[in-house]
Amino acid sequence: MPRFSGTAPEQEKQIISDDAPIVELRDLSCRFGQQHVLRDINISVHRGETLVIIGESGCGKSVTLKAMMSLLPPTSGCVLWNGHDVRDLATQQFNRMRLRFGFLFQGSALFDSMDVYDNVAFGLIHNTDMRGEAIQPIVHQGLRDVGLPIDVCGKKPAELSGGMKKRVALARALVMTPEVMFYDEPTTGLDPIMSDVINELVLQTREQRQVTSVVVTHDMRTVTKIADRILMLYPVSQKKPDESQVVFEGTPEQAFASDDPRVSQFVRGEARDRIRELSCA
Repeated sequence: MPRFSGTAPEQEKQIISDDAPIVELRDLSCRFGQQHVLRDINISVHRGETLVIIGESGCGKSVTLKAMMSLLPPTSGCVLWNGHDVRDLATQQFNRMRLRFGFLFQGSALFDSMDVYDNVAFGLIHNTDMRGEAIQPIVHQGLRDVGLPIDVCGKKPAELSGGMKKRVALARALVMTPEVMFYDEPTTGLDPIMSDVINELVLQTREQRQVTSVVVTHDMRTVTKIADRILMLYPVSQKKPDESQVVFEGTPEQAFASDDPRVSQFVRGEARDRIRELSCA
């Protein structure tokens, strides 16, 4: 297991609470210039669950994910990790707690100039005390865990298929033994079989590593297969100032049984009223 440098163990205990949500957004808003993407969002992620965030393109799903990980600062509101406002954490505490999070980017975000081995080893090299031969077995096991042979180690990202890139990126995150995994559109651009491979890996990661997962997707096959709880966002531009962007929260079964046309049409892939709304926009 990686050995992290930074906050001492006794300090670490002071910033962890098993009773609090592992990640929480409180009255969080994000605006880019004059464009509101998120407005007064409240979301709690519970330890051990798989929360799937759905919604049409532009509703703020990916921004929500990045806000949870403090990759994007909110315009207002706050982000809490284990019950602690990230703004109150000392720099070492913040950096150490962030290492508990793994992120699978939508485009995999592999380093083009590095081979597979160096991509997977990147976090270990830069964030742990491990060096040289100590890293190799962890990288090899990480690749095996996502169904890749170790002979891919010398390949560059340009030599890999889309599905292989996703799995290398997942291995890079998992070798850091994260407590929480964030997945941004993990099956986008993949064929149905490879999409299901990624879904199986998400399930495998949760079951074998007891990892909390937050997944952003519009792929309902992914939703029905992996979600414990669904949260659906609606675009700010389609909401009144006093209306919440969260139009649904519940199980996949409840989503498909919902009598809210915004929810039922989305989960069933039926345009209907949205065509008229878009034509009037």
